[in-house]
Amino acid sequence: MMNQTGRRRAPAMTPEQRREMIVRAALPLVVEYGTSVTTAQVARAAGIGEGTVFRAFGDKDALLDACMAEALRPDDTLAHIASVSMELPLAERLIEAAEAMRGYLSRMGAVAGALAASGGLRRRDPSAPEGREDESPEERLRRGGDARRASMAAHQEVLAGLFEPERDALKLPPDRLAQAFQMLVMSAGRHPGTLTSAELVDLFLHGALTTGEPG
Repeated sequence: MMNQTGRRRAPAMTPEQRREMIVRAALPLVVEYGTSVTTAQVARAAGIGEGTVFRAFGDKDALLDACMAEALRPDDTLAHIASVSMELPLAERLIEAAEAMRGYLSRMGAVAGALAASGGLRRRDPSAPEGREDESPEERLRRGGDARRASMAAHQEVLAGLFEPERDALKLPPDRLAQAFQMLVMSAGRHPGTLTSAELVDLFLHGALTTGEPG
């Protein structure tokens, strides 16, 4: 559709697209300011009016919950790992996967840390899908646990695929190695600066010794 100046207007956003755009603009601000971030700051960053923020989310708490849920969402990380070229050597495939996972853990930790430090983590688990208004805390926690287990399983599945080309040379099945590698990366992710992804992968594949067995 053309406007009066003859320029073609951009297609209108759906409500979901608008929410996603606002969350993307809000995330860096949440990391910086925690719950002190204002809807006016978010609106300026998104290039929209403050009223649009409230129409999309209702209130700031709902926006903060959406930011936490976005930080927890593993879709992009899973897609990145699944797209790693199987033509690369195993070590390089695992380094790419480790970098993707550590980036995800870092983003999640930054948002959660900012909200927790400023008292903004609400009692309900934002990693769980939306539930009923009258849902009990126990039900919400159970759904949150189900969501986390589903995310862990999805990560293990794509990681197992990275081991498949070397299946005949592996000491353990790909799914068990994927689980062990996931635990190692997650542990390293909680302590940034301890090992690089390359060091972590080398340790996982070759152990702590340079040659031979201990004397």
